[in-house]
Amino acid sequence: MELGVIGNPEFTLGFRPGVKRIYEVEDPKQMEKRVREVVAMGEVGILVLPRDDFASFSEPVRNELSATVRPVVIPVGPREDTDLREKIKQAVGVDLWK
Repeated sequence: MELGVIGNPEFTLGFRPGVKRIYEVEDPKQMEKRVREVVAMGEVGILVLPRDDFASFSEPVRNELSATVRPVVIPVGPREDTDLREKIKQAVGVDLWK
């Protein structure tokens, strides 16, 4: 399983040097659809996307993505994610902060 990143070109830019699975979405209205496509492919184990885009998804989609085991969906943004530690633990199987 690989790390995947979905977002606009500005968001994905910093991930380009080390991530092979980059999925750019120019139109924010297409983000939810693209996330579903990437999840359905089954090639990504950890999926990173902008927190603001994740927050704009419908509640059922947010709940589904938050509960899925693979890929582990990690929304990132300017606010601290208190759940990030648990998501990383879920993805790699160990608590990296211990």
